[in-house]
Amino acid sequence: MIFDANKEIENLTSWIRDWFAENGPTASAVIGISGGKDSSVCAALLVRALDPERVVPVLMPDGEQADISDSYMLVEHLGLKPLVINIGDTTKALRATLSEQFELSRDTEINIPPRIRMTTLYAVAQSLPNGGRVANTCNKSEDYIGYSTKYGDAAGDFGILAAYTVTEVLKIGEALGLPAELVHKTPSDGLSGLSDEDKIGFTYAVLDRYISEGICEDESTRERIDHMHRINLHKLKTIPSCERR
Repeated sequence: MIFDANKEIENLTSWIRDWFAENGPTASAVIGISGGKDSSVCAALLVRALDPERVVPVLMPDGEQADISDSYMLVEHLGLKPLVINIGDTTKALRATLSEQFELSRDTEINIPPRIRMTTLYAVAQSLPNGGRVANTCNKSEDYIGYSTKYGDAAGDFGILAAYTVTEVLKIGEALGLPAELVHKTPSDGLSGLSDEDKIGFTYAVLDRYISEGICEDESTRERIDHMHRINLHKLKTIPSCERR
């Protein structure tokens, strides 16, 4: 089936409007802006669906951020006024306090900023005059293999791109007329020095074909994808609880 990006843009725009009509008729949409494809596409869709005055883009550099100009490029392109909150001092303080008790693992170091960013987004949302709803910007490909930080970028009140693979998100971004350097920006965690694809060990194109068509020509890659999917399913589920008997 041929993917119709323009049709999906209309579908997403309508869904966002309906969701806010039910879950916050006057609330603002609060979204963290990284300057990558997912936050760029989500922000553009929010502007289409809602009054731009109700879209609150939050830039959260961790101290000095080399690619922060990409985030500014996006909000300027969309005609939005950004809220800039530097989380550098907060991440340093938390790392220092934790390090007094134990040695932080590399993954812990990487996951602290996303969780602080999500705390920041909810603080912003709860402080707005009419309240706010926090956008989750994860896509289907990332969700499938659990490539997100639990209670960090995996959190949010509503998920805009959860049904769309990276390949499809790129097509939506192009159809929305977003700057190519944002839509096709190489995604990375900003700390490890590696791209997302370098870290996971395969390309999103390979992953998307496996998700969409069930085809993966390399057996070891298929096994790795299946393994990542299996061990990270907990990130997509609500908190389990014991049923009373």
